[in-house]
Parts: sequence; C-alpha cells; structure tokens
Amino acid sequence: MSQKIMALVEKASMKTEVPQFEIGDTVNVHCRIVEGDKERIQLFTGVVIARSGSGTREMFTVRRIVQGEGVERKFPLHSPRVAKVEVVRSAEVRRAKLYFLRDRVGKATRLVERRVETRKVEAAEKAPKKLRGRAKSKAKKAAEAK
Repeated sequence: MSQKIMALVEKASMKTEVPQFEIGDTVNVHCRIVEGDKERIQLFTGVVIARSGSGTREMFTVRRIVQGEGVERKFPLHSPRVAKVEVVRSAEVRRAKLYFLRDRVGKATRLVERRVETRKVEAAEKAPKKLRGRAKSKAKKAAEAK
C-alpha cells in the first residue's frame, strides 16, 4: 500500500520527456542557474561516466577536463534545474561505470565512436527527394539487421 502511494508521489515530480542517453555519450547538460532575480542557462559538456538510481532519484555523472584538471558533476535526471540534455556524440563502451577514465590523461581518454547507422539515415535525408524514401528505408533496414 505505501509503495503505491510513493509511486504516485514520485510520478507527479518526474519529467514527462526523459532524455535518451547512455554511458559513454558526450552530452551538453543545460543547467538553470539563478543569480539574484535573474535566471540563465549554463552548459556543462562532458562524458557520461555513470548512471545510478531509479525513479525520481535517478542521477548521472558527467566528467570533463577544465584547464588540465578533471571535473565531475552529478545531476539529478528529473530535476527542474536541468533544462535539457543533448547528446553530442556516442561512444562504444563495455562497462556500466567509466571510472577508469579518471586515471587517464590526454588522448588515452578518447572513446571509440558508435552508431554508424544513424549517419546513414542522416545522409539519406540529405539525398534528392526522389531517392529519400528508398535510401531511408535501406538505411533503416540495415540498422535493424545489426
């Protein structure tokens, strides 16, 4: 009984559209910052190295390098302070947590890019109108086959 009540309370404070991103993705996190009576949005760009929790308590950790120093920041996924999360680039990873990136410096922090299929769909959208339908369907079929 109490779990149902908790689920209803949590559902009211959750975002309706949750951004789709995974571990290893490079993301732009748009944070709302209040300074006095003014509000502005600040970007925090980095690699998602961890996700944890569920429901309203779901968090994600983003890591970036600023002036040679590693900076990590944890964001609540359903927070009103997080305006939106944009995926800039996706990487192929084999772990749920990328804490090993903390020990790496320079080019060793690079991750292998993934999702070649989406590029094919984007290329199909740029094709002439006659070929768009065929090229899109071929790209989607190739993506589904993999």
